[in-house]
Amino acid sequence: MSRPSVVVLDYGSGNLRSAVRAVERAGADVELTGDFDAALDADGLLVPGVGAYASCMAGLREIKGDRIIGRRLAGGRPVLGICVGMQILFGGGVEHGVRTEGCDEWPGTVTRLEADVVPHMGWNTVEVPESSALFAGVEDERFYFVHSYAARSWDLVTTGHTREPLVTWAEHGGDRFVAAVENGPLSATQFHPEKSGDAGAALLRNWVAGL
Repeated sequence: MSRPSVVVLDYGSGNLRSAVRAVERAGADVELTGDFDAALDADGLLVPGVGAYASCMAGLREIKGDRIIGRRLAGGRPVLGICVGMQILFGGGVEHGVRTEGCDEWPGTVTRLEADVVPHMGWNTVEVPESSALFAGVEDERFYFVHSYAARSWDLVTTGHTREPLVTWAEHGGDRFVAAVENGPLSATQFHPEKSGDAGAALLRNWVAGL
């Protein structure tokens, strides 16, 4: 049986080799590229992200990454965002009083955590909803976070026959924020599965298995 193909989207956002290696270990053939057609054609697309929201969006738009994400999702083709790669999926982000428009796949604004200690750095538990496919087998595990900003509310309301997204939550310093989302072909984690040991490896295997 052939391994699914995954593109880790290269748009100038930090060291991506650890993500490539982690997805390879999860059972996929992985290419690190910013090529438009390759990113469209792969079985799965992983959108990483570290650093400032505005810088990530600028880099993403430079390679038409926002269009790649939109076209893949319109065709029901899987996308996984990680850390700032999750944050840019929301309507926008506010850093130092300046708002940057995001990909707007989900409504809401990413803002600075309201906690005594920021950034939130280290291992944390998460509150996983029932029937999660992404967290199957690791619902009670801890995952590794490094971030100062997050989506601190969930504003998407679905009606009719559309399946409600599965939202996983976490808390830091009394501030509750979105730790992961599963929404049809679009999934994302605020934490770094590639830095989360056995639990993160299992989560990536779950995602790859669903491609």
